[in-house]
Amino acid sequence: MNPPEKTVIVVEDEPDMAEMFAEMVRLMGMQVIKSYSGLQAIDMISERKPYLVLLDIMLPDVSGLEVLRHIHRDTRLSRIPVIVVSAKSLPSDVRKGLDAGASFYLTKPVSFVDLKHAFEQVALTGTD
Repeated sequence: MNPPEKTVIVVEDEPDMAEMFAEMVRLMGMQVIKSYSGLQAIDMISERKPYLVLLDIMLPDVSGLEVLRHIHRDTRLSRIPVIVVSAKSLPSDVRKGLDAGASFYLTKPVSFVDLKHAFEQVALTGTD
C-alpha cells in the first residue's frame, strides 16, 4: 500500500502561473489544490490543513503577508510550512516575508530546481 500523497495549496492569482507551480508540485509527487485569492486560501488552509502552502504575496483581496499572519496566529495551522514565491524581490520584501513566518522565500521567476530545493529544505526542518 502506498502512503497517502501530501497536499500542497498553491495560492497564486494568475491562473497560468498557478498551473505552472501546480505542475511542478505534482512532479514532486504531491497533490495540489489551487487558490486564486487570499481569503479563499485562508478558508482552504483552515479546512484542509495541508502539508505545505506555496504563497504569492500580491493577491487581489488580502496580501499574502496577511495570509501568513493568519496561519501563524492559529495554533492548529502554525506549523504548516509556507514557501513564498513573489515578484517582490527587494531585501526588505524578503525580510517582511520571513518575519511574517515564511519558511522560505523565492523570487519569480522560479525554476523547478529552486522550488524543489525549497521543498527539500522545508522537509529537512521536520515541520510536516
